[in-house]
Amino acid sequence: MINFTDEEITVILISLKIASIASIFSLPFGIFTGFILARKSFPLKKLLVSLVNLPLILPPVVTGYLLLIFFGKNGYAGKFLLQHFDFTFAFKWTGAALACAIMGFPLMVRSIKLAIEMIDKKIEDAARTLGATPLKVFFTITLPIALPGIIVGTTLSFARSLGEFGATITFVSNIPGETQTISAAIYTFLQIPNGEAMALRLTFISIVISILAILISEIILEKLLKTNRKR
Repeated sequence: MINFTDEEITVILISLKIASIASIFSLPFGIFTGFILARKSFPLKKLLVSLVNLPLILPPVVTGYLLLIFFGKNGYAGKFLLQHFDFTFAFKWTGAALACAIMGFPLMVRSIKLAIEMIDKKIEDAARTLGATPLKVFFTITLPIALPGIIVGTTLSFARSLGEFGATITFVSNIPGETQTISAAIYTFLQIPNGEAMALRLTFISIVISILAILISEIILEKLLKTNRKR
């Protein structure tokens, strides 16, 4: 059995907290965006698709720098939040969660969009002809059928957040006990003498956590698919 040091436990808990918050809080936006892109036609739709997928193309450091410009203490949005709400993202774990949410958002949206596109529109149209409102159709038909894709998207976002490094270290630095995630800690240990052993331990821990997240999502997906088949 692995005996974790206090430093390792802190890093693991911070990483799990940041990845969980990032994926959970971005989920409503991911569902809304995925639905809009799958079901609606509007001008500049391709531009919106490009913007949503931009974090996949941009170097993570660029994303982190842009976040620093907008949400730093002297940034446009950051200054407003600090003055009116006494709140800042810069150099806080919340800022790391924001960076991770943005980096994982494209993966989440792509999965949700694909899941909604695969739903037969005739089912939704039939519900509307029976008097169901668009909102009721969405929550009682579209959302439940698309649930496997939503779970996949959330899992991918969580995994991406767990491994995020470039955007977070640029935006919120590498502060032990506050913003130091597993990835940042591995980088730190590789910079110090005799730190390879600790880096290797954290690498192994990161792999185990990622595999567990994927396994749990696969189990949930399998149960959902079995339930849908029975129906």
